[in-house]
Amino acid sequence: MSKILKGSGTDLDLDSDESDIEEKSTIIDLEKAREKEEAGEEMQLNIKDESDEFRLPTKEELEEEAHQPPDLSNLQRRIREINRVLSNFKALRQEGTARKEYIEQLKKDLSSYYGYNDFLIGALVEMFLVVELMELIEAFEKPQPICLRTNTLKTRRRDLADILINRGVNLDPLSKWSKVGLVVYDSQVPIGATPEYMAGCYMLQSASSFLPVMALAPQEKERVIDIAAAPGGKTTYIAAFMKNNGIIFANEMKAPRLKSLTANLHRMGVTNTLVCNYDGRELPKVFGNLADRVLLDAPCSGTGVISKDESVKNSKSLEEIQECAHLQKQLILAAIDTVDANSKSGGYLVYSTCSIMVAENEAVIDYALKKRNVKLVSCGLDFGRPGFIRFREQRFHPSLEKTRRFYPHVHNMDGFFVAKLKKMSNLKPSAETSEPLETVEQGLMTNEIGIGMNTEELTGSATKENGVIENGKNRKKRKFPSREEISKAR
Repeated sequence: MSKILKGSGTDLDLDSDESDIEEKSTIIDLEKAREKEEAGEEMQLNIKDESDEFRLPTKEELEEEAHQPPDLSNLQRRIREINRVLSNFKALRQEGTARKEYIEQLKKDLSSYYGYNDFLIGALVEMFLVVELMELIEAFEKPQPICLRTNTLKTRRRDLADILINRGVNLDPLSKWSKVGLVVYDSQVPIGATPEYMAGCYMLQSASSFLPVMALAPQEKERVIDIAAAPGGKTTYIAAFMKNNGIIFANEMKAPRLKSLTANLHRMGVTNTLVCNYDGRELPKVFGNLADRVLLDAPCSGTGVISKDESVKNSKSLEEIQECAHLQKQLILAAIDTVDANSKSGGYLVYSTCSIMVAENEAVIDYALKKRNVKLVSCGLDFGRPGFIRFREQRFHPSLEKTRRFYPHVHNMDGFFVAKLKKMSNLKPSAETSEPLETVEQGLMTNEIGIGMNTEELTGSATKENGVIENGKNRKKRKFPSREEISKAR
């Protein structure tokens, strides 16, 4: 009986211990919940305080800042605060302050903090929303990964990767969209001086440079022109596509760059390429329209490769962009004129730049659509953002959605633009024919010389001067004044 009582006491002790643990656990849970609630309230209070505290600097404060070394921590904090305000403008804005004032201050702070000039930062602000703009600028501050392209004329990607891994190179396949690319994270040997590099098994080439050739999709036994070929990365990729069949005309206008172009062609084992040195604008006079496909990787401002060349940040201007765009428009018309619209397998032109400026990309393509019998076709790339069909006050052809834009913060590669055109006819659309020109001259004569005279009087005076018989069969063609006479009359 005592044993039973003793056992019962033990059970009671255990029950009391369990209830104590439950009570303590409940108290701990309640304390944690209270702390969490207090932390949330404190966070909301801090956010409210921050939103109440932040004010745009006054003119006096800005003038004082201008006479002192830049305070980077203060600039960074202000950029962050302005971004926060613009993300919820109605709730967080300073009373009586317009959005434009915040954006103007943001542009100044970004220019000071990251080193951009006023023109370029203004152009970027016009193109992107504030959140994406910050992502783009931060992406430009980071170097892009080193990429190499396997030369399929000499080896396979798997075999090349195995060899380089054995040499201490840490690498991976580039992406699903490329069957020849490798991305290098680090290397124990100079990646541009390995025996495999010297033997032409691969080319050091940015991922974005693969895209124009992939869009061009050259085929065997075709005639292809690469208008701006040096240093040869794209040309050798074209040769790999064509398996060294057909013929490639690799043109480079700058003679000093021909050495690197020729050297890379030899190193990579390319045997179907002729190197030439012409101004790209003169190529239609040299080749006519013989090409099945043409690649124009046009010279540009380089605003998509700031991570490689930081001088772009403060060296570009509106005038320079306009000069580039003017040259690009001349080059794309010349490139179209070298394409054979009657080609059985081709008739295509690919235009690309390493710029993100609309004036160098969509505006150039829109110009070509108006000046030549061409149409845009799909680039064959299943990623990339579609091109602009409207930008600010500009309106472009709806088919520009088929062009592709690539950005470092989205696609982890240099900023790039690719468009593919199909030539429909070798005939050039003529905006001005001989008849309209004659009509213009006749109108000028009427306005400038024959003021106060009707058409019959003008005809009569011309008839008397030329001694024309008023007989339909024997009438001579009336002679209009020359341009020089018209300009003198003016």
